[in-house]
Amino acid sequence: MPAPKVWVTGLTVGAIAVVAALAVQADKGPRPTATARPSASASASGGGQPSPTASAPAAVPDASGTGRRIVYSLGQRRVWLVDESDAARRTFAVWPGTVAPDPGSYSVVSRRDATTGSDGVAIENIVYFATKSGLNIAFSNAVDGSSPPPASGTQTGGIRMRKADGSAVWTFGSTGTTVVVVN
Repeated sequence: MPAPKVWVTGLTVGAIAVVAALAVQADKGPRPTATARPSASASASGGGQPSPTASAPAAVPDASGTGRRIVYSLGQRRVWLVDESDAARRTFAVWPGTVAPDPGSYSVVSRRDATTGSDGVAIENIVYFATKSGLNIAFSNAVDGSSPPPASGTQTGGIRMRKADGSAVWTFGSTGTTVVVVN
């Protein structure tokens, strides 16, 4: 049985190293925002659903509060990670679930490394911040990088993003972090 302990220890050390590296990057000042590039592998975004795209960094919405926060725009289908000086550290497009949170201010209530989403897809970097219609609303990314459309009639509260963006939200969105949802 010593082998599993070594594996878990190595995995834990590796995870800590990745989180530390991301934290160091976050402290180096504004970084370029994430942009999506259309590619020939549209199927990677899942089932013909259009992939999120960005042509230029979008400004943080005016009515999204102040200070360190995660901002989610329902209409723009976009998230911003905003630092304490109100500068956007990162912004990216997302694939919303079928149940959207109401506009307002929330806090990250819990986080989970990995699980299976309500749509049956393996997900990771889950950052929960609201509930609506009996569903948890959370940011996450699919382990395989896909974002398939939910099965007909399925209600989902996951706000999916690319793997790199999911990792960034995971690092930024500790428990208690403010999440502001705007139209």
